[in-house]
Amino acid sequence: MQCKWAVRQGDVVLVRCYSCRRTRDGLIRRLYSAADIDAFAAYCADTDRCYFLPFARFEGRSQILLRLAPTSNNQQSGVNWARDFELERLNFLRPGAIAQLGERLRGTQEVGGSSPPGSITHEVPDAASRMVRIKSL
Repeated sequence: MQCKWAVRQGDVVLVRCYSCRRTRDGLIRRLYSAADIDAFAAYCADTDRCYFLPFARFEGRSQILLRLAPTSNNQQSGVNWARDFELERLNFLRPGAIAQLGERLRGTQEVGGSSPPGSITHEVPDAASRMVRIKSL
C-alpha cells in the first residue's frame, strides 16, 4: 500500500502516483510498478476523505483524477467518481476466523479465533432453504 496526499483542484481530487527524489543530477520521478505496491491510499484534507485506489486499475498512470461533481460537458465514460473510491464506502470486511469476539462467562468481550486461521465453518442457506456448512477461505 502506498499512502499519498491528495489535493483538490476545483471539482477534482488529484492523486499523484509516482515517487520523486533528488539526486545530484536533479529530480528523479519514478512510477510505481505491480512489484512495488498493490494499491494507493490517498487522503484529501479539503474533502476530509480517504480514497482507496487499486493499483491494477490505474497501472502506468502518473496521476489519478477523482471527480467530485459532474463534468461541464456531462461526460460519463471513463470518469472516476470520488465517491466510488471513498474508503468509508468500501466493504473490506469478510467473514473469517481471525479476531472474532467471543463471550466470556463474566460477560466481557475477548478476542478469539480458530487455529489454523480460516478453519471455521459457517452455515448459510442454500437454494432449497436448507442450511449448508461451508468452510471459510
